[in-house]
Amino acid sequence: MPDPGPVSAERAFDLIRRHFSPKLALTGTFAGHGAVEASAEGCRVTLSDGREALDFGSYAVTLLGHRHPAVVEAVRAALDTMPTSTRSLSNPVTARAAACLSGYFGDALPKVYFGLNGADAVEVAVKLARLATGRGGIVAVRGGFHGKSLGALALTHSPLFRAGLSGVTVDVTHVDPDDPDAVAKAAAERSLAAVVFEPVQGENGAVALPTETLRQWCEDAHRHGAFVIADEIQCGLRRCGPRSVALAEGLPVDAVLVGKPLGGGVVPLSAVVCSERLYAPLAADPFLHSATFGGQPLGCAALPAALAAIEQLAPHGDRLASLLDTGLAGLRERHPRVVASVRGRGLLRGVDLVSRPAAGTAVVELADAGLLVSPCLSSPTTIRLLPSLACAEADVGQAIGILDAALTAAERTLPAPAKRTEPVRPVPPAGHPAS
Repeated sequence: MPDPGPVSAERAFDLIRRHFSPKLALTGTFAGHGAVEASAEGCRVTLSDGREALDFGSYAVTLLGHRHPAVVEAVRAALDTMPTSTRSLSNPVTARAAACLSGYFGDALPKVYFGLNGADAVEVAVKLARLATGRGGIVAVRGGFHGKSLGALALTHSPLFRAGLSGVTVDVTHVDPDDPDAVAKAAAERSLAAVVFEPVQGENGAVALPTETLRQWCEDAHRHGAFVIADEIQCGLRRCGPRSVALAEGLPVDAVLVGKPLGGGVVPLSAVVCSERLYAPLAADPFLHSATFGGQPLGCAALPAALAAIEQLAPHGDRLASLLDTGLAGLRERHPRVVASVRGRGLLRGVDLVSRPAAGTAVVELADAGLLVSPCLSSPTTIRLLPSLACAEADVGQAIGILDAALTAAERTLPAPAKRTEPVRPVPPAGHPAS
């Protein structure tokens, strides 16, 4: 039987090596210098050795920070009443959450499906598109990330995640994000069910896709009878400013996929919010796709509290984003040899360095200084920053200062700049006009 008491950091790493992967233990040991997470509140994580870390990572889950009191209170109330569902009877908590989420997007997309993570939402959206159209072709975007389950993995662009796998059943064409005619060309070659894109690609290093290109894709998709699905699991819910990036830019999408902070950073929750036409197969047969814990009341109880808190803090988020703009621009100006570019929107940012060794050095320095970031496996030269709405303005200043020192260290890994030498001008002979 497992030990019932507290687990020390050393014991935790031993268990991780034994029951998960030695590489996970190695990564965790490196990141925490031998310590593990002990507690968290707001934008701060306390480690088992008493040190604190500033959380600009957590893969976009903690938009509200850790343990937002209103969300914790809502979840605690659900724990005290009915945290799970019989699935045979209807549950008013889930019904209220669906109405709240549709209303949050102005009721433009009235239908809702709840999952537990982003891949759940992607799988369901693509499945509905294929069933509603009777077609199999999907257009996704180079650099995009949509999950690692087999169906969602077909849409994810990087071959890194598909190593050793073949025969994924979804027919996917990956297109260039800078090609406005890409969807029209794909539709001329195959029957399309859907076009799926992230308005801001998170895993690819915080790359914002061109709005006018997306607009052309939407028009071409609809002209050929295909659905348009905006995957905003990482960039939506005001992470990049608006509630939905696609809807705010007036893109005529048929679905918005949300997740990560949807459960307030307390419980796992994701959702497909979509049109009646896309949802039609599930409306006709509600058991066409189901999951035991999809729409469980514990997660759905968090949703109204989470969305209300996000809206309350949205103006503060705008101020934090402005501070990030200024701070990151200053870092790029001070470190032109090591910072190749700064990308992203709102509270999703990528600082791209000139080489992998430089990025590796910077990440080590950040860990040493107590700033948590989320690496980009698809873009290993990028430091991804995901600050929360729980941050104070001083926290952003602290993060910029830590980044400044890390970039200084990374710059030392670069070859010394070549010294400029002035050309030697010949001395004119005596009596020459120039003498």
